[in-house]
Amino acid sequence: MTNIIAADIGGTNARFARASLDERGVPTLGTVRKYKVADYPSLQACWAAFAEDEAASGAGDLPDAVSIAFATAIGREVIKLTNSSWVVRADTLADDLGVRTVKLVNDFEAVAHAVSRLPDENLPLLFGDDRPFPRDGGVTILGPGTGLGVAMIAYDNGHPHVIATEGGHLDFAPLDQLEEKILAYLRDKFLRVSTERIVSGPGLNYIYKAMATIGHDRVMLMEDPELWQAALDDSDPFARAALERFCLCYGSVAGDLALAHGPHAVVLAGGLTQRMRDFLPHSGFHTRFKAKGRFESLMASVPIRMAIHDEIGLFGAAAAFREQ
Repeated sequence: MTNIIAADIGGTNARFARASLDERGVPTLGTVRKYKVADYPSLQACWAAFAEDEAASGAGDLPDAVSIAFATAIGREVIKLTNSSWVVRADTLADDLGVRTVKLVNDFEAVAHAVSRLPDENLPLLFGDDRPFPRDGGVTILGPGTGLGVAMIAYDNGHPHVIATEGGHLDFAPLDQLEEKILAYLRDKFLRVSTERIVSGPGLNYIYKAMATIGHDRVMLMEDPELWQAALDDSDPFARAALERFCLCYGSVAGDLALAHGPHAVVLAGGLTQRMRDFLPHSGFHTRFKAKGRFESLMASVPIRMAIHDEIGLFGAAAAFREQ
């Protein structure tokens, strides 16, 4: 067994846990500790709080290796989180945290590592043909959160190779007149409108406000968590209509990415997607996913699965460590 610390650093929350990896690289997570990113000036300060909480629990010394999933692109000397003020210097991070080994991965790269190791029961089929992942070919992984995470698993003779991407930052492509108007509304607020401005946690609120503005409707302004709850429990009809539009856009984006990666299989991941598990099958998601002209019949057959795991980012960060 290999013992490490797994960390999942998003734009909103930072999660840490001890992890043990077996000989196949499948992790077992210990107690998960969650911290608000906005409450700490830096990763080092948050890490110190985690270490203090671990010591207070009597868990003993921390392992001298950590695998960290960041919600941003990896590979630069200075790493700036996409939706946070935290800045990390990769070359000094091990010393800053007081460990010997640091593995850094993109957050959805970590999710892809998790998907490659999850059992079948954690990957239920939502749409398409019920067939396994390809022995050779690509699997698209995506899901909305603070932004829109996208990654790819390229299978080569059955062996998974995880590829990090920034697919959430592709340009948003409207497909009807309402989406043209939503795009125009957002262009008044942003220099460039990427897909994650719409297909993300905050994106639902942008859609909600845009639709209200376009239709001159009076609506109740809500914070993101309140709006998502109102949309999912159908307590606010206008919020529900915004969620319907959100799912149309989500399906369009998922289909475009599947075409780009090779339409073999798609996995939808993340907490928001899991919350939509009962809603997605009855939404316009799949209609938009497969609406790709001459490729419609092919897209209709593509297996679309949902990754079910309470801490998929931590699980994936730990799984990625064996790729060191």
